Amino acid sequence: MTSATRGRQIGLGGWSGRTIVALVLAIFVLFFAIPIVWLLLATTKSARGLIVRHPFAPGGLGDLRANWHQLFAFQDGAVTTWVANSALYAVGALAITLVAGIPAGYALALTRFRFRRLLLIVTLIVMLIPNTALVLPIFLELNAVGLIGSPLSVILPMSFFPFGVYLAYIYFATSIPRDLLAAARIDGCSELQVFTRVALPLAAPIVALVAFFSFVQSWNNFFLPFVMLPASDGYPIQVGLTSLLASTPAFNPSSAGMQSVQLPTLALATVISVLPVLIVFLFAQRFLVAGMTAGGTKE
Repeated sequence: MTSATRGRQIGLGGWSGRTIVALVLAIFVLFFAIPIVWLLLATTKSARGLIVRHPFAPGGLGDLRANWHQLFAFQDGAVTTWVANSALYAVGALAITLVAGIPAGYALALTRFRFRRLLLIVTLIVMLIPNTALVLPIFLELNAVGLIGSPLSVILPMSFFPFGVYLAYIYFATSIPRDLLAAARIDGCSELQVFTRVALPLAAPIVALVAFFSFVQSWNNFFLPFVMLPASDGYPIQVGLTSLLASTPAFNPSSAGMQSVQLPTLALATVISVLPVLIVFLFAQRFLVAGMTAGGTKE
């Protein structure tokens, strides 16, 4: 076999491999992109236009405004309350997660105390337990102290984020120079000062990563608020979507009436429910990339 023939075979094999990869990626892009494009276009149509027009034909601004007004007039502005509740729960849980989780990861990685290894193992085990499996015992605990129905019944459980503790542990164990921390201690810094003045500023990427994951998990949480909050005025937007769904005649024919919601309005509510996560992702993208690559190299 000549070198030219071998080169053509290698080139053909490489071309075929790239073609297959590109084809698979294109299929996945279409699989995920088509529903998103349809959802965005559905918000610009009327209920009749959504049925009779082409699925990917754009609507008009007039229909979009009508859907917007119908959505925010639902139950005297309940959607605004739901979005505000989601922000309260997500930001409250995020604050507690950062205050508790980042120092916990630092302590597990860089300090020595009794039962440290046991605590780390328990953290890893809890990470593997589905969140829904913990809802019932958490409900019983919060009911015993009278917190059911209050914002704390959602914020406190959502702030329990062992995955964030583990991310912080990995970062502090692999990316913080021990000599730098030792020098700070020699200069007279207490352990708290070493953490707040030396380790924490260096850990900005992992703090951003933990904050993003915590915010997304809290914002998208459905089952916990659904169980803990009996009244509609305490719902987050994810739970509120079920009320909108129940008021949509296409899914619940008995809901036809003054407070009924049309399919384009429901599509608009869905877009609004995911918009804050998208905005946070776009603004935090640079920090997320730095956080995902943090801890990839050892000291």
